[in-house]
Amino acid sequence: MIEKARIGARWVLALFYFLAGVAHLRSPEGFIKITPGWVPFTPEVVAFTGIAEIAGAIGLLIPRFRKAAGIGLALYAVCVYPANINHAINAIEIGGTTLGWGYHAPRLAFQPVFVWWALWVGTLINWPFRGSNA
Repeated sequence: MIEKARIGARWVLALFYFLAGVAHLRSPEGFIKITPGWVPFTPEVVAFTGIAEIAGAIGLLIPRFRKAAGIGLALYAVCVYPANINHAINAIEIGGTTLGWGYHAPRLAFQPVFVWWALWVGTLINWPFRGSNA
């Protein structure tokens, strides 16, 4: 049962990261706007993050690369957190819309879940399912 849930969660996360990666490459403007000013070569970094998301998504679905992809996507979620914080605290407008704390608070709170999710579907951790066959 747990393994079926992990497989389903792996596909959901892979789809999410694949679509996010495509968005980073096709429409980078919003991502560039929320990137903190201290990040050098912002357009290139945003493009690289899109490529990393796509590679991680594909890697999760290939058993040989699953663990590396899980580690990579977990680290990715940590590394992009400053952009999410910047977006929230500076109320950066994207596409004519400023998102309020009703969006930002859950988004910021959910980031550790993305880290866990990548590690779990990458078969690097079993928590909180230690007693199972996960």
